[in-house]
Amino acid sequence: MIKILCIETSLEYCSVSLIQDGRVIDSENINIKKSHSEFILVLIKTLLKRVKISLNQLSAIAVNKGPGSYTGLRIGVSTAKGLCFSLDLPLISVNSLDLMINDVIKKDLVDSSSLLCPMIDARRMEVYTKIVKFDLTVLKDTHAKILSKDSFNSILEKNRVNFFGNGSNKFQNLIKSKNAFFIEKIIPKSINFDQIVHDKYLEKKFEDLINFEPYYLKEYYFKN
Repeated sequence: MIKILCIETSLEYCSVSLIQDGRVIDSENINIKKSHSEFILVLIKTLLKRVKISLNQLSAIAVNKGPGSYTGLRIGVSTAKGLCFSLDLPLISVNSLDLMINDVIKKDLVDSSSLLCPMIDARRMEVYTKIVKFDLTVLKDTHAKILSKDSFNSILEKNRVNFFGNGSNKFQNLIKSKNAFFIEKIIPKSINFDQIVHDKYLEKKFEDLINFEPYYLKEYYFKN
């Protein structure tokens, strides 16, 4: 059996889950701002004790690589890398926006003919976002975008688009299109690592432990 410990610290919601063969066995979480460094190891210990699994029984560690909070991502990635080094386990990374997309699809919140556009707040009028079809075909990959009333006009002319995530609220106040729909209370959670990390494990899509860093995106975005 493939057992993967999943760590989510990209935003305020800090959570860990145990995924076994692509299914969520159990999870532990806390929702307190700027507390991840204090609680992440406690959450992991509590979870593993409850499911009666030791660290040595794990097959891999998975972590949200970003985009998201600078501090949160650093804490999650450093914790994951530390566990991988000490336990000699592979590291799997997941994009924050893909976790949110997975959540929306699993909850059956959107029509299969519509597009999905997760948004993470990047302060002021900027968001981290991407656009995919229901079948996960990527139309516009992860990028930083400054929102205006004309954002996404061309794609909204011909498509129904579902916007969600903590960055979508400020766009909702700008947009008037009849093709724009908004889904509330969607954030990255460790329970949504499930099939994503299981498939990556089978495909051996592991990160280089020495060189792996959080995907801050904004730094990368401003260099280009």
